[in-house]
Amino acid sequence: MPTAQINGHTMYYEIHGQGDPAICMGGWGTFCHGGERNLARGLTDRYSVLLIDYRGIGESDDDLSVAPSMTLFAEDVIGLLDHLGWTNVHFIGLVGMGACISQRVAIARPDLVRSMVNMGAWARCDDFLRDQLEMFGTVHRDSGFEAFQKFVTVMSFLPEYYNENKHKLLGPDGGWKELNGHYEAHARFIEACIKHDVWDELQHVKCPTLVIHAGQDLVTSPRTTGPLERLIPGAEGVTMEDVAHVVAGKDQKIRFCNILLPWLEQH
Repeated sequence: MPTAQINGHTMYYEIHGQGDPAICMGGWGTFCHGGERNLARGLTDRYSVLLIDYRGIGESDDDLSVAPSMTLFAEDVIGLLDHLGWTNVHFIGLVGMGACISQRVAIARPDLVRSMVNMGAWARCDDFLRDQLEMFGTVHRDSGFEAFQKFVTVMSFLPEYYNENKHKLLGPDGGWKELNGHYEAHARFIEACIKHDVWDELQHVKCPTLVIHAGQDLVTSPRTTGPLERLIPGAEGVTMEDVAHVVAGKDQKIRFCNILLPWLEQH
């Protein structure tokens, strides 16, 4: 189990596959500890994919005396890449924090970022997104993890998919399980997400960027992803009209891979 002392904390990471370097980061969870099965099919056949536990979950600890921010999480990633000696990395940021961290790294250390993919992200929170994020935390704090898990799941999947797969989506092995028993880490994630604001800095992103818009997303809809495409110089945008907050189901995953993998190969 590889760990490194990065930016004042112990950081857990995994590397899967072979090829050019890439890092894939999601939202309030991890692709580590077996979660690599949820990566885009074929990604690890073509790339060495770095996965991490954010500070406070999985096998990464945290220093609670340090205020949470997206810059802090970006500095963790920068520190780990410097530790590994990686540069010119494909950044794949999906569904929230991972995309926002990627933005911060692309701004601060362009030498590290070969390309960037953003999905389910934002340049700054408007009141609607801020109140949603705060409500997720309130439910977790006041009603417990199970209530939070159900709330965030019904907000993140299409009704048809939820109805067919509820038994897999909820429970101890279901979505967002890394937050079970870790409300404090969740609260720190939320604070970092709410404070994230790169609206006036995205003009400095130099890497090729793909923004994927999810047409049925109730949390990070094209309302929040649209400005990313407009603000990042040269960014390309693709809309998946029938996709909610999470890409789910065989058909959606195949179409997602058919967007992601050819785009990465071009860059």
